[in-house]
This record gives sequence, structure tokens and C-alpha cells, in this order.
Amino acid sequence: MYNVFWMRRDLRLEDNHGLYQALQSPNPVQLLFIFDTEILQELPKRDARVEFIHEQLVKLQESVRAYGSSVRIEHGTVMEVWARLAQQESIQAVYANRDYEPYAKKRDESVRNLLQEHGISWFDFGDQVVMEPQEVLKDNGQPYTVFTPYSRKWKERLNEKGGIVEYPSQEHLPRLNPSQFLAPSLTDLGFEPSGIPFPPKEVPQSRIVNYEQKRNFPAEEGTSRLSVHLRFGTVSPRAKTRKAFEISPKFATELIWREFYMSILYHFPHVVERSFRPEYDRIEWRNNAQEFEAWKAGKTGYPLVDAGMRELNRTGHMHNRVRMVVASFLTKHLLIDWRWGEAYFAEKLLDFELSSNNGGWQWASGSGVDAAPYFRVFNPQLQLEKFDKQLRYVKRWVPEFGSFSYPAPIVDHSFARKRCLETYARALKP
Repeated sequence: MYNVFWMRRDLRLEDNHGLYQALQSPNPVQLLFIFDTEILQELPKRDARVEFIHEQLVKLQESVRAYGSSVRIEHGTVMEVWARLAQQESIQAVYANRDYEPYAKKRDESVRNLLQEHGISWFDFGDQVVMEPQEVLKDNGQPYTVFTPYSRKWKERLNEKGGIVEYPSQEHLPRLNPSQFLAPSLTDLGFEPSGIPFPPKEVPQSRIVNYEQKRNFPAEEGTSRLSVHLRFGTVSPRAKTRKAFEISPKFATELIWREFYMSILYHFPHVVERSFRPEYDRIEWRNNAQEFEAWKAGKTGYPLVDAGMRELNRTGHMHNRVRMVVASFLTKHLLIDWRWGEAYFAEKLLDFELSSNNGGWQWASGSGVDAAPYFRVFNPQLQLEKFDKQLRYVKRWVPEFGSFSYPAPIVDHSFARKRCLETYARALKP
């Protein structure tokens, strides 16, 4: 008889809440990861995120070998895998860390019901965030929809809990189940190497110390690039947040923004398909397919926009300041539905996280919580002059800028701004 710790977005052995709780039980613990074919079948064969997950699992496999154990890696639909394990294995309980996305919540409910039918217990814990969505609420029990009061209550709740707790799961790894499962290759899963490099888990402390001063300049090494590691749980959000409060309050605030957007998705799941503010679904988008293709390819004639899109296409990453500029450009200059841009980012971003991606796109279009007002239309040229004055970022990604081969602007800024304001005003009039 043994217990299972089901790894999902928590691919680490240290400070892992669910793993820690599993290792406190009297039974040995078998690590399990399921490559969910319902998700994989929608992805391109060179999806860097699958490659990243596979790479992390191979590293975990090497680490737990020291304890005579292994990670059991399954490939199939989640329900089929669990139905087989529940029938064939002597499992007493399953432990997992909670996931707040709509698909994950529905999946976990189905698995929990299946396990109960076989007499297997289910236990889940908070690990993706420091404060779970249901922990930070207004005094009347309603969720926050504005960041500043949410952040204030978040900090109050943290103080009430006595600070950030650590779960030293790494100290109890000798209790892992003796096993010798082999990891499938990336090819076995039906995928190929992407050629995209992955950012390291360790960030120079100086970069976080100087985060507030350098974070808006895309040519600088001014951001942490930790988002992919937070997305897949290869680092502890508790440890990173604790450190951020010590050396960079601004960076800590950005981590709280991530939790704010998770809370919005948890409490208002309709944002996946529709605008948070219903009136914004009345906007008459132009949705010009040719202009959308030019935006995707980084050929709009606006150098900062084009540099950002080419960086995304080549590396799976885009600087956050540039993300705001390209999202504003698509939704306001070209009047293309934010959902088109959100879906393209979801396909390309190595650090794709539904809550943050959705929140960012709805912010840019004006349709989301605590969003930029619709009449704020980023001027890409002024943004370039302010944040990449020496053109270091642009020249890195758009080497033909300044030559005859670089396209003229796809639309005039003044014309586009006027058209945007008129279109939004018609949709939003009482």
C-alpha cells in the first residue's frame, strides 16, 4: 500500500506543500506526472513548454534516484490513467497541489470522484501562490476587482498568518516509494526539440535589487525571467516572494499582481471567453486578417511592436513593457479582438499562464479589471523614444530597421487613435 503525489504545476522537490503533506503520512509516496493528451493534442510538435516540462522531469528523475525512487510518468488522458491506476495499484491516498484554472478545477473534481468510487482518499493543498484566491476577500466576502485594495488586504492576511511559511519537503525524501520507472523520451511523447533556450532558475540578486530602475527597458537585463519557473512550479513562489520583500518591494508587488489575476480567474471564470466588463463585448472589432498576420510576423512598420513580436516568435519570451505596447497596438490601433492576440500569446509564450495572459490582454484592451481606460492609447513611437532611445532592442530583433526593406507603418497613429476612440465610444455609450 502506498500514496501518490500527483505533480502538475509544482515540478520541484523543495518547499512543495502537497509533497510535504504526503511525506508526513505513514505510507511511502510515489511521485506521478501525467502528460495529458487532451492538452498535448492541441499543441505543435515543437512546443517549447512540453520540452521544458520534460527536461524538468528528467532532472527530478535523476534527483530521486538517490533515494532509490523514481517519477512515474504516464502519457494519456487523465481519466484513463487514473481509472487504470485505481484498479491495478494498491493506492490508499492521492495528494496534489490545487490548480485554479477552470479546466484544472473540473479535471480534479472528476478525478476526486473517480478515486472515491475506488475507496481512495484525495487531499489537496495551496502551493501555486502565497495567498489562495479564497483567502483574500473583502470584509463582505466578495472578491476584489481592483489591485491596490487587493494588495493591501493580501499583506494584511500575510501578517495575520505570521509571514510566509516554508514546507521543507526535501528533508523527508527518504520516505519516497522504492521504484524504478523510466522516463519516456521527448520523441516518445510525439514532440521534437524546439531550439528555444530556457532561462535559469537562479537570478543574480543585483538584478532584483535594481528591478525597479531597469524593468521598463527591454534592451537591459532588468527582469527576472522567472515567470516560466513560477508557471510550472520549478521554483517555490513562497521562497521567491519572501526574498523579494527583503530586497525589492517593486518586484514583490509584481508577484502579488500574478496572484491578483489568479484570483480574478478563480472568481470570475467567464473572463476566459468574455470581457470582464460586459459592455466591452459590444465593441465592433475590425478583425482584419491581413493586418493580424503583419502583427504576428512583426511587420507593422512600428519598430518597437515588430521587435517584440519577433522576440516572441524566436524565443517564446517578450519583455513586459513591450507586451503592453504590442497588445495596445493590436486592440486599439488595429481594432482586432483581444481574444485573437491572447490566443496567439498562449500559443507562443514559454511562460504562458492563463490568468496573467488573460488579465494582461483585457487590461490592454480596457475590458478587464483595474484596466487602462479605453482612451489611453499607447503611442508606439513615444514608447520607443522613452524606453529604447538608443534602439538597442530594436536593432537586435529588427536589423533592417532604417533601410528601404523595412515596411512603412501599417496605419497612421493619429488616425488609428481617433478611430479607436470613436469605436469604443459607440460601444460604451449608455
